[in-house]
Amino acid sequence: MKKMIIDPTFFQVFPEGQVNLLVLNGIDNQIKESDEQYFYDLLQKSAKEAHNHLTEDTFTDNEVIAEWREAFRQFKTKKGARSSIEALLKRVSQDREFHPINPLVDIYNSISLTFAVPCGGEDIETIEGNLVLKKATGGESFRPLGAEDDAPALPEEIIHADDKGAICRSLNWREAQRTMLTENTKHAVLVIESIKPRQSKQADLAMAAMKQLVEDYFQIKTTAHVLNQEQPEAIIV
Repeated sequence: MKKMIIDPTFFQVFPEGQVNLLVLNGIDNQIKESDEQYFYDLLQKSAKEAHNHLTEDTFTDNEVIAEWREAFRQFKTKKGARSSIEALLKRVSQDREFHPINPLVDIYNSISLTFAVPCGGEDIETIEGNLVLKKATGGESFRPLGAEDDAPALPEEIIHADDKGAICRSLNWREAQRTMLTENTKHAVLVIESIKPRQSKQADLAMAAMKQLVEDYFQIKTTAHVLNQEQPEAIIV
């Protein structure tokens, strides 16, 4: 049995924090040529909708950007670390095109863009022990996507971690290669983080939409959970 657990150290920083989870089992995440147009169109539609969250002339003045930058100032981060939603919205502001990666990643990226929430996902089979959101003690092993060298977590950094090391650094900033979603993923957990009530309401809407997209595409039933101070853990397998 594996669990997703929010450690009390996270709530020391973000007492109103919430994590929405979606657990998927028995999926076929292979890229199918016949579906490439579907995912391309999904991403372009979502990128267009993302402009609704960019109403200010100055990029950093937009509410979602300002909120997450303020959140990242509440804990230790590597210089330049930004929320994953900022990275996506930056591409939107620059009119850069989005291309399909694999079905699960395309779905959560489309939801992230549409609702302006940070989304991520992990391959459950590659997680060692429980998945824990917590303050790092420092030195937790972490190899980011596309890198060959270890980039350990900093002391007091907010990370997702398992028994082997960090899985995602600075909340949703950087993903580990070890647990990334691939075409071979059969069992996955999708995650949306929020740190204040307005964001949590948006995350609830986003997760409902993601659940529907996932179930329609993969033709499966999924299990959703909402974690917070009152309910800080859930079984994911």
